[in-house]
Amino acid sequence: MSRTHLWVSAGIIALLIIIAFALSVPHTHDVGTIKVATVATSTPVVAIRDVYKKGQHTITGSITVPDACIPVAASATLVGNASSTENILLALTFQPDSSMCLEVPTVVTFQANLPAPSSVPLIVTVNGAVASTTHL
Repeated sequence: MSRTHLWVSAGIIALLIIIAFALSVPHTHDVGTIKVATVATSTPVVAIRDVYKKGQHTITGSITVPDACIPVAASATLVGNASSTENILLALTFQPDSSMCLEVPTVVTFQANLPAPSSVPLIVTVNGAVASTTHL
């Protein structure tokens, strides 16, 4: 074999190695996008405890919010009329936090007091939407 044939063979082998390397290396358009977990838009479950003593309801509970920087406001009102159905409406409100905060779901507690009859049913809303409840 002549030196020319050796150089041609070495060139072909080097070209095949370069082509194989170029095809095996991932390209930027091959890398998929990272899917960021989205916050569920459904109403979270609220854990509540209603203690009735001397004509006063003390409603305590907890709710899980997206991060620890979100305050929860709770207000209880008596809705309906005294002659028919009355309900206690526990309205929980919170706004998404726009400041820099670690986005780890956090359990936040709340309390509301209301004078009302003892056997009045309780309705809980979170930001205006009726919420599922669990009783403690």
